[in-house]
Amino acid sequence: MIRSQGDGDVRILTFDRPVARNALTEAGLDELEAAVRTAEEPVIYLHGAGSAFCAGADLDTVAGLDTEAAEAFARRGQRVARTLEETTSIVVAGIDGPARGGGLELALACDVRVATPDATLGEPGVTFGLFGAWGGTVRLPRILGEGDALEFALSGRVVDAETALRMGLVSRIEDDPRAVAEEIAANPADTLAVLKERLRDGSDRETKERLEAEAFAELVGTHGDEIAATREEDRE
Repeated sequence: MIRSQGDGDVRILTFDRPVARNALTEAGLDELEAAVRTAEEPVIYLHGAGSAFCAGADLDTVAGLDTEAAEAFARRGQRVARTLEETTSIVVAGIDGPARGGGLELALACDVRVATPDATLGEPGVTFGLFGAWGGTVRLPRILGEGDALEFALSGRVVDAETALRMGLVSRIEDDPRAVAEEIAANPADTLAVLKERLRDGSDRETKERLEAEAFAELVGTHGDEIAATREEDRE
């Protein structure tokens, strides 16, 4: 269900169940988690095969769950989303076609979300008495702000790429989102990892600023020759 292949400094992970719009079962979630945890490349590119990014949870699976199993399924999806968020690799979601429910929530856990002009995003579960529970109620307010997150989730509406860009659900619209992953991967891997760690840090301001300064100093020590070379180029 998850296809994984390396391409230089980019690990390409593909939701590979196009017949079901890449909807995820328990096994699919486990495969995705394992693929992210074992990736050694500085950048991960996550996208979907066929005409969709990911339709979220497989509803045939959900329909057969009792209350206890449903909670366990939600917890599994939350764990996978945290894995995407916490891995040291930079995770770029390339959203081409529909991203729905849990599929959108996994994209929200990625560091960068890039849509194609054909992308559509939504949390339509409310229309049939459900909602995505893979961390969406945590990340949506953080990304959109509480008011817009409430409107988006409560209405169940689906937005196109341009609207998603205006809302802040995605940061760019590109015909080829993978090019963004390659653009990021061209930068020093250690600097990418440090930037992600610092930008994701939820500590108090004083702690964050101290750690930022320490990380900056370490990178200056590591990349001194490159910094000097850049200064020489600027003088020419």
